[in-house]
Amino acid sequence: MKINFKTPIITSALLFAGIAAIAQQKMSAADSMMNAMNKDSKSSEPVVIFKSTRLVLSQTTQTVHAGNLNFQVIHRFGDIAGANGGGQTAFGIDRVNDVYIGFEYGLSDNLNISAGRSTIGQLAQLGLKYAVMHQTTDGSPFAITLLGEAGARAYQGNLYSTFSSRLGYVLQAPIARKFNDVISLQIIPSFVANNVAQPIGSASETSFFALQGAARIALSRHTGFIIDYAHPFSTFRQNNFNFQDPLGFGFEAETGGHVFTLNITNANSISEINYLSNTQQRWSRGQYRIGFTISRMFDFRKHKEAPKDK
Repeated sequence: MKINFKTPIITSALLFAGIAAIAQQKMSAADSMMNAMNKDSKSSEPVVIFKSTRLVLSQTTQTVHAGNLNFQVIHRFGDIAGANGGGQTAFGIDRVNDVYIGFEYGLSDNLNISAGRSTIGQLAQLGLKYAVMHQTTDGSPFAITLLGEAGARAYQGNLYSTFSSRLGYVLQAPIARKFNDVISLQIIPSFVANNVAQPIGSASETSFFALQGAARIALSRHTGFIIDYAHPFSTFRQNNFNFQDPLGFGFEAETGGHVFTLNITNANSISEINYLSNTQQRWSRGQYRIGFTISRMFDFRKHKEAPKDK
């Protein structure tokens, strides 16, 4: 039995196009006048498109400033409903599907290094992220970032004969634009490669392309609603009824040095290497789960002390 993946792609495209159209309509003549008035003073200011470097599923174009460390804890609980959910598991709260603990450090304002580990596959990851272009108040209309990560399933020697067979990679190019104070959109062309096809024992391709799309709708100055979707372009997955496109919804709140996101998604995994390769959970079967992301920023830069009055 085959799934027609064109429908969710078309639906998502229409959704993002509709949001973009609304955003453009809200750019009033007054906004344009204010931009023109502030042209000289704000021409080089980068626009903060997202509050955090992560949404529900995807990473964003935002980078951590030089000398700052962003500590992250990401959690996925068990199924809310279905055969493995319901009251017997407190709607998934009793179970832990995946946990990611990691950090991002700003080598410069545009270049970040990251490291972390996920429960699924005991996947240890290293990554680099570089901001190629920033959206500015009077200049570039969007932001482009390049992202590369490598992961090793280091403790699964019984499943992999060599160390190289445990490796997986993801390359991404997030492209984002903040249309106004309410709407931010992002698309992410992605390339995923595993030295051994995932899931193990399947006839899946060892490498494939994927496309992700995300939207953030500001609810207030410090909160927002997030939609996050991904589609792998894989013949094996398109012809296999078990595989599903990852989809997530989230509520984001910024509180001082923290950014907290409460979300719900059908994706078990947190790492792009894992969830783009192997998402088989279906919304219609109750296989969706609560999750959260906590980001805490630490500033290790040396700040000059204000001179004391004599």
